[in-house]
Amino acid sequence: MSNQEANGTPPQTFGFLLIPKFAMLAFTSAIEPLRAANLFAGRQVYDWKIISAEGQPVPASNGTVVAPQYALQSVEKVDNVIICSGLDAHLVEDKQILGWLRRMERQGARVGALSDGAYILARAGLLDGYRCTIHWNCIDGFTETFPEIEVSTELFQIDRTRFTCSGGTAAMDMMLNMIAMDHGQDLAMQVAEQFMHERIRADDDRQRLPLRQRLGISHPRLLSAIELMESNLEQPLSLTELADRCGVSTRQLERLCHKYLNCTPRRYYLELRLRRAQMLLTQSSLPVMEVALACGFVSASHFAKCYKELFNEAPRTTRTPSGTRWPAAPSQIQAPS
Repeated sequence: MSNQEANGTPPQTFGFLLIPKFAMLAFTSAIEPLRAANLFAGRQVYDWKIISAEGQPVPASNGTVVAPQYALQSVEKVDNVIICSGLDAHLVEDKQILGWLRRMERQGARVGALSDGAYILARAGLLDGYRCTIHWNCIDGFTETFPEIEVSTELFQIDRTRFTCSGGTAAMDMMLNMIAMDHGQDLAMQVAEQFMHERIRADDDRQRLPLRQRLGISHPRLLSAIELMESNLEQPLSLTELADRCGVSTRQLERLCHKYLNCTPRRYYLELRLRRAQMLLTQSSLPVMEVALACGFVSASHFAKCYKELFNEAPRTTRTPSGTRWPAAPSQIQAPS
């Protein structure tokens, strides 16, 4: 008799659906806590299946190829589905994948996603009425594509039968929280300690480093100005408005930017808007003119000129898919049976 049968409770099953260019760190950060939970529970409380659309090996974004155990159509039922994706998740419109996800959800499975996988859940219509999160680098593109879906900047979200995380090591925090919900905090803490994860972060922990740490700047007035710039990209504030809101003169703001950023405030603000435009071009299907408007440009020609000056290519060139490039001889990992 197996351990789970002896305890009267079958293991909870997770189906990890691998999408080409999936984020390897997020994938391993999600699956390893399940293995460790079994170890410390002294029985198999979790089981998992590695799945791909056709059952073929799938390359991660780092070029490593993982061989799955199952194709979609051979998986009839699981308790939880986790979409493992990364680069180009916003381009996934595979009807087979979307249909399978809907079928699993109808059968009672909880559905979730790592990193940019919220795009795929949204395309399947499985985030309507739910709160989700996604990697900070994709938030702008996601909200422009799915304005009706409530998306947060938090580390992860567990909303009833939906769970999403921002990727990377946030996947471990999400899984540790789910283990705690399923089997208690003590087991979750044992798993965290096994991986030298000193603190189980909560869902409201921030994804990004504080602005002070990101930029290495401690001047409070300049930090306030940059925060205002970052939160007003679609309708840019004038230099006078920025200075007034920060309690400095325009001359003082100019001096602070020159001293700490080595550029003018106008230049810094322009580059923030253009970098947002670059993210929208690569992570959404918005027309170029709509991207320009979303980043505070009212003229397509002015937007194109500024964009080309910074990135040395036209916005439409950025929008064109560059194709998939993998190492000539990637390593291959066999999924556990």
